[in-house]
Amino acid sequence: MSVYQLKSRFQNILRPLVRSLAARGVTANQVTSVAAAVSVALGLFLSIAPLPHWFLLVPVWFLLRMGLNAIDGMLAREHGQKSILGAYLNEIGDVVSDVALYVPFALIEPNGVMPAIAVIFLSALTEFAGVLGQTVGASRRYDGPLGKSDRAVLFGALGIFIAVGGTFAAWTSWLWAMVALLLVWTMINRIRAGIREAHAAAR
Repeated sequence: MSVYQLKSRFQNILRPLVRSLAARGVTANQVTSVAAAVSVALGLFLSIAPLPHWFLLVPVWFLLRMGLNAIDGMLAREHGQKSILGAYLNEIGDVVSDVALYVPFALIEPNGVMPAIAVIFLSALTEFAGVLGQTVGASRRYDGPLGKSDRAVLFGALGIFIAVGGTFAAWTSWLWAMVALLLVWTMINRIRAGIREAHAAAR
């Protein structure tokens, strides 16, 4: 199971807005670029000024960013805006945005940054494994259990926890370890699913 499986319902809600944006000349690449730029700006801001109440911006922005990610995809697919540049912007922008938004949590970790940095590295590697499906004759893989949308829920919840006065302590080392295991599981699922799909397509 993954939050990603709710994507189609989310898209149905956003479709009228997407039509309006397309009519106004808004492009998928513009939406992708804005989402990445705001993510990097927010990540830098929280890294420089990690005041607890500001972390409430994390779940708010993750929700908005999920909406923007859905919008850019719908503009590309449903309004003839697919492009090679857009594909690069989408994948690179997502990874850069995730790293920027996760780093502030590593910087407030009292047990050292390495456990959280390992999670950031594995998150990027998980998306890389998903993209590699396209290079072996399969589709871009979004298998869970800890894909991009699931991580948004996780880090959004951590943002709320920090904002209401929660603090990281010894228990967060176990949290990062569990998240790392789930990311490895996600990576394995994506690789296996990509191989199965590629073999099925070759028959």
